[in-house]
Amino acid sequence: MEYVVIGIVVVLIVAFISIYNALVRGRNQVKNAWAQIDVQLKRRYDLIPNLVETAKGYMKHERETLDSVTQARNLAQQATSAGAGERAKVEGELSSALSRLLMVVENYPDLKANQNFLALQEELTSTENKIGFSRQFYNDSVLRYNNKTQEFPSNVVAGMTGFKPGEFFETTVEAERQAPKVSFS
Repeated sequence: MEYVVIGIVVVLIVAFISIYNALVRGRNQVKNAWAQIDVQLKRRYDLIPNLVETAKGYMKHERETLDSVTQARNLAQQATSAGAGERAKVEGELSSALSRLLMVVENYPDLKANQNFLALQEELTSTENKIGFSRQFYNDSVLRYNNKTQEFPSNVVAGMTGFKPGEFFETTVEAERQAPKVSFS
């Protein structure tokens, strides 16, 4: 009888340790995924001033558009310590400002033909794609981690040891939720 009790206690301790370690791995994966988003966002922040400077020479009448991109970039850079929800909001505003800039560029054929601008635009497009993939990986990581913190029996261990659910990186800017309009006219 005594060995049965000891065996049960040992199994419970091993299960607790196993669940705890799985929660730690999940939390660390979420942190890593967030760091990957940061890497891509930093790359985006570095590209924007060059894009704006190149466009300035051609777009004398579009000062407001250029200023809104610069302002949105500065706000996004300042929000680096914010949570996922607030960060998603400012990043969405930056994406909207960049979209407006790229739409206005269509009115400037010389700028559209500028090799430096084209290279920067291609680099920005590539970076935006990487940001999208990083956000998806982050949200997938948060989902797996949140499931671990909310499913039985790991929710018991999570509650006892202070694991909190992660926050998704969700689009809050309505313009980003809209499908792009394509026109061949």
